[in-house]
Amino acid sequence: MNYAMNLRILYLFRFFSSLIPAYVIERLYWEERGMTIQMVIYTEIIYAVTIVLLEVPTGMLADRWSRKNMLVLSAVLGCCEFLILIFATEFWHFGLVVFLAGIARSASSGAENALLYDSLLLQGKAASFEKQLGGLNACDFASAMLAALCGSLLANRFGLELNYWLSLASAAAALLLSFLLADPPAAGGDAEEEEPIPLKRYVTESLRFFRDNPGVSLVVASGMVTGTAIGFVDEFWQLYVNRLELPVAYFGVLSAGLMLLRLPGSLLAHALLGRFRYRTLIGMITALFVVGFAVAAFSESYFGLAALMLVCLFSGVMEPLVTGYLHHRIDSRARATIDSFQSLGLNLVHIASGLGFGWLASRYDVFGGYGFIAAMCLAFLVWFGAASRKIRTIG
Repeated sequence: MNYAMNLRILYLFRFFSSLIPAYVIERLYWEERGMTIQMVIYTEIIYAVTIVLLEVPTGMLADRWSRKNMLVLSAVLGCCEFLILIFATEFWHFGLVVFLAGIARSASSGAENALLYDSLLLQGKAASFEKQLGGLNACDFASAMLAALCGSLLANRFGLELNYWLSLASAAAALLLSFLLADPPAAGGDAEEEEPIPLKRYVTESLRFFRDNPGVSLVVASGMVTGTAIGFVDEFWQLYVNRLELPVAYFGVLSAGLMLLRLPGSLLAHALLGRFRYRTLIGMITALFVVGFAVAAFSESYFGLAALMLVCLFSGVMEPLVTGYLHHRIDSRARATIDSFQSLGLNLVHIASGLGFGWLASRYDVFGGYGFIAAMCLAFLVWFGAASRKIRTIG
């Protein structure tokens, strides 16, 4: 089979999966329907707990059954999410949506990266993984920018609900594209040279891998912390600028700007690795996160918004850097499972930090929540500096 087609299809799949105009007004739409910040935090916890419970089992299914089929399942659930949100009025409706979103995310997280890496491996292009992953992320951002620009204008003119119908149509297009993907042999189980890892060994082998590779564990931990931090920008920037009294009509431009700022880092991550060591890049980016979130918390002004934009500028480097570091060091037979452990850890961090964010946000609004994120990043930076000096395997 022509596995080079997988890359082209993945680009289109990512494009339509991210062409979701509903996201630009999501928190305003939820607030309009009675959801408070505390309720939103509860739904985020439901989402994270769902992923924690299902991330590794779905990774194992992707490795043993089919990575393509897990992506199809994820796309089906994505369509269900938007269909429910169009009619959602109660907290349990939103809780059901994030539960389905958690299943969808856990089904796709390890499977997509594994399918990409093994497709490149079969073509002798595994060394370009960071570059291609950065390109896929850039496609995400470009699609999200287009959705944001259109979504804010449509919301200002026709109301918030229309964006959810358009998002449902885009999710349906992603579902159709997912059927066109082809499983590499390691995912489909048709390679006779290597038998799949026995089911009962998946978890123990994965845990042993992280235990025996402390450098990988430390790099992956950095991705968990920074990924959690940037997630709170994605989730709550709308409330931040709403407190600054920015008109809704400008939300699309701002959302597009936040996405545009991530493009350079995502596209150039592979080039930066040729100039800087992993330790240096991770340390610098985490330090910028500390400063950016601290300024956003205490300024409560457009200067704080500029600080969040600075965080976005450097955040694009982290996912290709961390995911590439991990995938170059793992066995294809358990690739999706081990990648799923990375997402599992990210969501455990998200649950813990979400409690702190929600508690402070309920007392000091969204500004207090960002103060908590600044403190979390600072604590990790101190630990990372001490631990990385003891681990010589990090480049």
